Amino acid sequence: MTSPDGSVYSGAWRMNVRHGLGRKEYCNSDLYDGSWKEGLQEGHGSYSWTNGNRYIGNWKNGKMCGRGVMRWANGDLFDGFWSNGFRHGSGVYKYVDGCLYYGAWSHGLKDGKGVFYPAGSKHPSLKKWCRSLQHDDTGKFVLSRSSSINVEELRSLSTVTPSLSVKTSVTGTSKTLSERFRDENLRVSEPPPSDFTCHGPSSKSARSSGSGQREGQDKNRVVYEREYMQGVLIRETITSSVDRSHKIRPPNLPKQVKSRNFMTFLKGEHNYYLMLNLQLGIRYTVGKITPVPRREVRASDFGKKARTMVYFPRDGSNFTPPHKSIDFSWKDYCPMVFRNLRAMFKLDPADYMMSICGDDGLTEICSPGKSGSIFYLSHDDRFVIKTLKKSELEVLLKMLPKYYRHVGDHENTLITKFFGVHRIKLKLGKKVRFVVMGNMFCTELKIHRRYDLKGSTQGRITEKTKIQEKTTLKDLDLAYEFHMDKLLREALFKQIYLDCAFLESLHIIDYSLLLGVHFRAPGQLNDTLEPPNVMSDQESVSSVDVGMAQELSIPPKGLLLVTHEPNSVNTAPGPHIRGSTLRAFSVGEQEVDLILPGTARLRVQLGVNMPAQAHHKLDEDKEESATIELFEVYDVVVYMGIIDILQEYNAKKKVEHKCKSLRYDPMTISVTEPKVYSKRFVDFLQKVFPEEG
Repeated sequence: MTSPDGSVYSGAWRMNVRHGLGRKEYCNSDLYDGSWKEGLQEGHGSYSWTNGNRYIGNWKNGKMCGRGVMRWANGDLFDGFWSNGFRHGSGVYKYVDGCLYYGAWSHGLKDGKGVFYPAGSKHPSLKKWCRSLQHDDTGKFVLSRSSSINVEELRSLSTVTPSLSVKTSVTGTSKTLSERFRDENLRVSEPPPSDFTCHGPSSKSARSSGSGQREGQDKNRVVYEREYMQGVLIRETITSSVDRSHKIRPPNLPKQVKSRNFMTFLKGEHNYYLMLNLQLGIRYTVGKITPVPRREVRASDFGKKARTMVYFPRDGSNFTPPHKSIDFSWKDYCPMVFRNLRAMFKLDPADYMMSICGDDGLTEICSPGKSGSIFYLSHDDRFVIKTLKKSELEVLLKMLPKYYRHVGDHENTLITKFFGVHRIKLKLGKKVRFVVMGNMFCTELKIHRRYDLKGSTQGRITEKTKIQEKTTLKDLDLAYEFHMDKLLREALFKQIYLDCAFLESLHIIDYSLLLGVHFRAPGQLNDTLEPPNVMSDQESVSSVDVGMAQELSIPPKGLLLVTHEPNSVNTAPGPHIRGSTLRAFSVGEQEVDLILPGTARLRVQLGVNMPAQAHHKLDEDKEESATIELFEVYDVVVYMGIIDILQEYNAKKKVEHKCKSLRYDPMTISVTEPKVYSKRFVDFLQKVFPEEG
């Protein structure tokens, strides 16, 4: 078909639209050759621009999406993942002069940790690195029979907001760093050439020159471990390529988790079948309990007889469908209680079932702790499924009546939201117990840091060599204090006191505050992201210096609090939909929304979308290292919740004797009396979130 504008398409059709394999030459001589769906590029295809740029990879809804390779006319190449026409996810950027950058992108900007290899330095094999990525078309690690490690999709936004100061304490390197820093950011948003017009799919990333300038000119064996936030370089560590060459892994790909304790049999196909069995069981449970009229729970609903058991043979039965997994038995605990809890948390049964049991499947994520538990993540990131030990299951069922009343009385509770408890019995009598929980990090913002805080010092630090982008850090790794609005802080600690008192009454210990932090790129560097023809190098440096004289403000200047408007915020169902909107002192004690300029408008709830200012704690006695910190203060959005609440205190452990034998102060031991533990826990959090003035 020849269109009036001169473009020519030859290929398959359906219902008068392009559908199937086809080739289209646009009027400006751009060329697409590949798969189409309902008139748009979808599937695998190749797009060549008239200026010499070419993309080969996956498409969705007419835009580059999934795994793909872009080669620019100047010889630069990007091999990685795309979303909505932008580089988004893990990837490697190879410059024509031999420099390489392994890292992560979000909406076309570098975001997260990565490693830059100057030309001439030793780097990992590109082919080996690319083959090691086991992703689906969305850039997400998927659970398959050959892969048991999964990582959640990178999330973040592409705009920047203000921070307030710059660190310049590293002597002898500031000038060199400033030059590299300026060059790095001038290339982030380099404008497309005037002749680079695409009459087919629209993509800002495809039209750019691909960061045509070089990331470094050092022809040596020094490499740079870098961290970016929305395209701004915030941290850099200089190391040797020889030191890194033997241990480099693809970004975001954690080490293989070894099987541990009672989960040793869950390998390969068993793990795959376990996921299928879990989906079948939950679909059966929700489908059976939902038609039953809702009623108030009774004491019998918490008893030992409140169980549902069913056998799932492979060929199906009168009550179960045939399936492709292995035979298993399914046990559902307290179905009426959890049905009411899901309703209390405002979860629609159909959404809940489709989120966990849909065709997209579950994603396995590496365990952040030492429990040996297996964790699954639903495809939409709303739910986390964790395997339980028998002792943990007993504690959960024992505390369930009081838990039900507590979450009913306190809609803003920070305690983990439980949506269901189940057990699968496999061949040879192997039993696996699960609990379904809400994912407190289900957000459109990228979580840059995760902390598991207990208020303890003994063993509460992470080895530097084991820290990856998704690593959950501990108490002694926390190098920030978080300052927030007066009323937000008061509401936070009021609920923390209530939740700790509840856990103390149940003799629960060893719980943690799981803290997630989304950093906003320093706003005084906005100008350095402008096109290079708009700003000179001299202007870039002066704009950074101005930030040092700015005064601090609470709430942060880059995170705007405005009066809450229910129709202006996202109300999509999820683990955070329950809970009241918080009031802020800075907005006349009104209910507030959080506006991230150019990004989103979010409802501020307790533990969700809470704006703050992160002040980096400086250690003057610390020896100078190769790591260069560029900023002291960041605008952040924090997420938090109390987790690991299934450890009951047992006086027979003789904690005091353990303290004496190891010569530890009792206050440094994680396991101690519930009353002492809760006090220490709250005291530590008051230091993390200090009161203003």
